[in-house]
Amino acid sequence: MKQKPEKLLFKSHPWHGISPGKNAPVELRCYIEVVPGDEMKYEIDKESGYLFVDRPNTFSNTMPVLYGFIPQTYCAEEVAGFCMKQTGKQNIKGDGDPLDICILTDRHIPRGDLLVEAIPVGGFRMIDRGEADDKIVAVLKGDHTYGHIKDISECPIQLIKRIKHYFLTYKDDPDLKEELVLITDEYGQNEARQIIQASLRDYQKHYGKN
Repeated sequence: MKQKPEKLLFKSHPWHGISPGKNAPVELRCYIEVVPGDEMKYEIDKESGYLFVDRPNTFSNTMPVLYGFIPQTYCAEEVAGFCMKQTGKQNIKGDGDPLDICILTDRHIPRGDLLVEAIPVGGFRMIDRGEADDKIVAVLKGDHTYGHIKDISECPIQLIKRIKHYFLTYKDDPDLKEELVLITDEYGQNEARQIIQASLRDYQKHYGKN
């Protein structure tokens, strides 16, 4: 089906205007904000859809994999409820952002602001100052090195540790003792799909068409 001419004049909003994929949560279309080597933490501007500089990476931290979000997802009541159920913690809220995703690939991708297809294989449950902030881990579809992986347990341990270390320390100030970010546990592909589905439902609740 051909697009209407007027729709070709405008760039789709990466969060609201792009589908997460017809086979979600098994396969996903993802928007990439940050690539390995970026010295800035880029983030989508929710109003305009453009990337903006959220902040420079603190000290020596750099993201070791592709990092972005799953379009038309939202971390609100259902994602927070899932986090509380799995951890036993109370008073957790969703972070109010699209669901984050870290994508493994052996290929150099020089910049963000692009779409990729990925297959989720797991994730880790992160709580950032009382907010559920899950990080889904996926592999780039068709990737020669990581494309065969079906579960996070098959991923290189040191690479997963590097991803976790980034999120546990990228907000750190050596002069402060307060623990801002907590990773409670790691989960496999089935649970990752459940969290993706919860975030899709949260999105429909808050942004879906009536």
